[in-house]
Amino acid sequence: MAFAAEADLASAVTAASAFGFMGAGFTSSAQLKSYFQVVRQKLGIAEGEPVPIGIGFIGWILEMTESSDDPRIEAILEEKPVAIWFAFGVDLGKYIAQVRAFDAKRDHKTIIFVMVNSAADALRAANEWKVDVIVAQGIEAGGHGGSEAPPLLSLLQAVKIAVPQGPSIVAAGGVSTGSQIAALLTMGADGVVLGTRFLFTTECIYPPEKKEACVNADLSLHSTVRTLAFDDVGRTNGWPPKHDGRAINNRIIQDVKDGLSLEERIKKFDESAASGDISRLIVWAGAGVGLTNSITSAAVSGVLTFSKFRATSPTQTFQEVVCDLSADLIAALRRGATLL
Repeated sequence: MAFAAEADLASAVTAASAFGFMGAGFTSSAQLKSYFQVVRQKLGIAEGEPVPIGIGFIGWILEMTESSDDPRIEAILEEKPVAIWFAFGVDLGKYIAQVRAFDAKRDHKTIIFVMVNSAADALRAANEWKVDVIVAQGIEAGGHGGSEAPPLLSLLQAVKIAVPQGPSIVAAGGVSTGSQIAALLTMGADGVVLGTRFLFTTECIYPPEKKEACVNADLSLHSTVRTLAFDDVGRTNGWPPKHDGRAINNRIIQDVKDGLSLEERIKKFDESAASGDISRLIVWAGAGVGLTNSITSAAVSGVLTFSKFRATSPTQTFQEVVCDLSADLIAALRRGATLL
């Protein structure tokens, strides 16, 4: 999750016995390396040992960075992340080959994740690129993805049929609860990816106003919207064909409905940002954002209460997110077993 997850969140998730990722985004290699040092310190990982987190790269950003004077991939591979994740590029295969070539010269082998939005994409990832993990991302996902992706339940089934053997297949898109994880595991997923759920954590680097927008979101059909309108005003529109992004519905979308030109929409967006007006924040979030309404820690039990994000008296104890998800998952699987 570029612009949402850095060292604190990734290490907290791994420390809680899940597997944390952080997003590279446009961050420099020096800064990314410093994040790995933070993770090593937090998890007690010695220099030279593999770091038990993953890092995600966006293909179209790599097209710029890898030909610059600050290429990212080899610099990060030197840090020995356990996994690397590629998405959103027209030629991801060349980056996968780069990782394999780098690893061929050492003992450490990086686990390669690639995100797909169709069975055809999954076949290419499995047969041509020989990836280790296929991430099947449904249309419900927050942030960016294929604009023509089917819903996750349909996509996962299609990918499992297309790729019955080989890479592990994990499910992503709109997942926020342990019960949903249980449903996906019973469908045959080898694992499940959650992004939006971890926006509701103290370790997430979203600023308070964006977390507040997440807390205030509901489960209505139009609570989030998939479109390129957010990227248009944010000037981040480098995505491959047939890709767009899901974010929380707000005045950015209303400006489109009002028929404003792109120039007018950008002007309003910039004016809102300069004045502190939060009605045009870009808050990437999945369709399940309305299933959570509190900000808690990803890995440390604590006492917090929020009323529409505003902290009140400490009257309710929240367990760490990963433990809550695990407990919900186990309870759901046990309920399912009673149907047999």
